[in-house]
Amino acid sequence: MENLKIWLRKNGSTAVLAVLFIIILVNKDAKAWLMRQVASTGILNSSISEPKETRNNAAKVSYAGLMLKNEEGKIIDASALQNKVIFINFWASWCPPCRAEFPSVQKLYDQYKNNPDMVFLTVNLDDNAALGKSYLKEKGFTVPFLSPAGNIPDVLYSGSLPTTVVLDKKGEIRLHHKGLADYSKDSFYKQIDELLKQKP
Repeated sequence: MENLKIWLRKNGSTAVLAVLFIIILVNKDAKAWLMRQVASTGILNSSISEPKETRNNAAKVSYAGLMLKNEEGKIIDASALQNKVIFINFWASWCPPCRAEFPSVQKLYDQYKNNPDMVFLTVNLDDNAALGKSYLKEKGFTVPFLSPAGNIPDVLYSGSLPTTVVLDKKGEIRLHHKGLADYSKDSFYKQIDELLKQKP
């Protein structure tokens, strides 16, 4: 026992780091917190791109089939949301990067939820929808809870969580970001504001 005390005195910082590392390995919220700190630096962020001049309607048609349902079971057809800026986020409650970025998604939602030209499609991909609902409730998030009501077009989601897509008022994909990002930055709000000013 005395040897342990001596070792701890000499290697206290190593022991603390080892304990923190173990906590981060086993605790989803601890992983999410660490990832959130990295995301807050902005190094993982993606930005809105310019529209592609040569794009034809093929891409628009390929994601027009995105059908979602809300908690009440009402079907939402993404193709019916024309002339709006659409923020789509694919997430799951078991996904640490999703947990890490969700506070920033909530802040973005709070910023624009009353704007009639902006729509939020936060699509839960948990195998059991109750887990996703429980996560939102536990954390106090108020973003819309949506789940797929059919196949998700590959042009929007190809299996990486989280995935975020922003469509402009013409239905052009202006952001397609796989992985963690921080959507609560003023610089991102300015880009959204620019999209909202554009005519359909």
